[in-house]
Amino acid sequence: MNPSAVVPEAPGVSNLKLLGREQAILEFNRRVLAQAQREDVPLLERLRYICIVSSNFDEFFEVRYADVLEASRLHSSGIGPKYLADVSDEAHRLVHEQYQIFNEVLEPALKLNGIDILNHADRDLAQREWVSAFFHRQVRPLLVPIGLDPSHPFPQVANKTLNFIAKLGGRDAFGRDNSIAIVRIPRVLPRVMRLPEELSDGRQSFVLLSSVIRAHLHELFPGREILAFSQFRVTRDSDIDVDEDDVTDLRQALRSKMSTRQFGQTIRLEVVSSCPQELSDFLLEQFGLTEQALYKCHGPVNLGRLTHLIDQVRGEDLRFPTYLPGWPQGLPRHGGMLEHLRGGDVMLHHPFESFDAVVEFLREAVFDPDVLAIKQTIYRTGSESVLMELLLEAVRRGKEVLAVVELKARFDEEANINWAERLEALGAQVVYGIVGLKTHAKMMLVTRRENGRLRRYAHLSTGNYNPKTAELYTDVGYLTTNNELTADVDMVFQQLSSLTQLKSPRQLLLAPFSLQKQLIRMIARVGEGARAGHSGRIVLKLNSLTDEPLIRALIEAGQAGAHIDLIVRGACVLPPGVPGLTERIRVRSVVGRMLEHTRVLYFRWGPGEQDEALYLSSADWMNRNMTRRIEVAWPVRDAALRQRMIDECLVPYLMDERDAWQQLSDGRYERVGEAGLSAQNALMERFRAVE
Repeated sequence: MNPSAVVPEAPGVSNLKLLGREQAILEFNRRVLAQAQREDVPLLERLRYICIVSSNFDEFFEVRYADVLEASRLHSSGIGPKYLADVSDEAHRLVHEQYQIFNEVLEPALKLNGIDILNHADRDLAQREWVSAFFHRQVRPLLVPIGLDPSHPFPQVANKTLNFIAKLGGRDAFGRDNSIAIVRIPRVLPRVMRLPEELSDGRQSFVLLSSVIRAHLHELFPGREILAFSQFRVTRDSDIDVDEDDVTDLRQALRSKMSTRQFGQTIRLEVVSSCPQELSDFLLEQFGLTEQALYKCHGPVNLGRLTHLIDQVRGEDLRFPTYLPGWPQGLPRHGGMLEHLRGGDVMLHHPFESFDAVVEFLREAVFDPDVLAIKQTIYRTGSESVLMELLLEAVRRGKEVLAVVELKARFDEEANINWAERLEALGAQVVYGIVGLKTHAKMMLVTRRENGRLRRYAHLSTGNYNPKTAELYTDVGYLTTNNELTADVDMVFQQLSSLTQLKSPRQLLLAPFSLQKQLIRMIARVGEGARAGHSGRIVLKLNSLTDEPLIRALIEAGQAGAHIDLIVRGACVLPPGVPGLTERIRVRSVVGRMLEHTRVLYFRWGPGEQDEALYLSSADWMNRNMTRRIEVAWPVRDAALRQRMIDECLVPYLMDERDAWQQLSDGRYERVGEAGLSAQNALMERFRAVE
């Protein structure tokens, strides 16, 4: 996790330092935040980007920054105080910019559109009476103020919960001068309330729970004066640490650990900007934090909660127009899908093409009496999933069902455990992958009896089996009956269930075994082609690029004369455009309406059609994906489908002039333009369903 690792062994690049990964993640959030300032984006969607940044910050501190703090304690990590301070300073700047945009741009724009977020001072008498009644009926009965003294120590504060701290004057009921009290706000309370229309004078008026409690905080401490107060919120390390080599039941171990996630090591403290220093100092001391961990919010603590306001506002013109994805052209909609696949492979480009096609593929297999077995990996399916319900139905219908459930899919552990238990209860075979390796590959395999023989049908995907996120994430699904490829998929399932060593796949590239090595070989092959005078070309579309061996290989290919374009949505630690080192490498990021999630890998090393390869993959180019996960990449051998992927997933993104950013050699990004082609808009228009 060296934030500024030297790329070794490549000729002439011994002094080239990679960019800091944490800073690259923050740079991505700066690009997301920029969406909130775009006037061509509907107002409520601009507010949604503010909320997304808040959610991203939470995960950054819960996971990434928590890991950096842990690693910094090891001298060998190379992470020193200066790097931590630089990351912290950048995070503070971003939070300041976020609140500045909300206060100075978005909230005034909401007002202009008849949408008010009313503080106590803004509310008239009738509105205050409504808020008071709401407080006494719905809020006050659930609040338990805790006055601190030796028998009432500082309470446990759960991760990301809203709390109040108050400094009190006077004496308590027992004549003592205990001055500090804490009020925990239950999560069951709504964070945003809409005022009745008759109290809003034709506008849409909202109040925040924090404002309601603030207005009535004094009622929680009768007979005492509130001298100072503040909202506060802490973010904790939320990784679940289980020693897989020392447990006999991983599922049970994870379930027991999930309850402690809410009380991991404290990483960040948020308070309102008006919080007196004596209270923020007191909180920092209680949580064992330094001033560097304190974030003062110039507005509501946790802007992410404003998603509840977005959901309640009326006004479709303030949102992105509803997009109805088209059904994949040529694919039967109601039955006959398996028969159709026998005629050739099918590519599905989500969310531009409907994810319902994947659901229908599984549904047809479940209700087909000739289908004997279904195998599927489960990573992030959600707590409600039509796909999981179909797997349960397959078990009821007597089919052999194997579910490879990844129990350690971060923040989805509970949902996955619940699905695993339901499947097991009906008689499905459920396994949990390989100890020490997350199963991140997205695969489904259907085995059907046809004319006395067995035929396999496979679905591979760059994204999760989650219909909800499939409406927002760009991904590619691949349906095939190719004998070699489906045999490879079956072999991976066998290895995950039996743990036996099997022969190498014929078409699949599999992490942690061959994926990284094979990718390095392909990159080197492009470099060799460039040295031989051919137009060596690499175009990669990824979510993250942080793996040092792959970066080294890319730099060497570029030095050999290959031209390399990297379309990396999030963190990229390879500095492009460094003279004599990475001058043939360009990096861009596309941030638009959809979350770019597709992994497409294109390599050309010669002039002929046989001198190119295109792979789709579940894996990002990060060390964990290459060495600590089960990942797959598969080739697109059909020339027409390969060209389709180039035309849809690569070329439009290289030409994007509306949503694209160009990375500079110092890690900063510049917007390519504000007009012209938007890859996402073009694909939406191309595949939009005809109403």
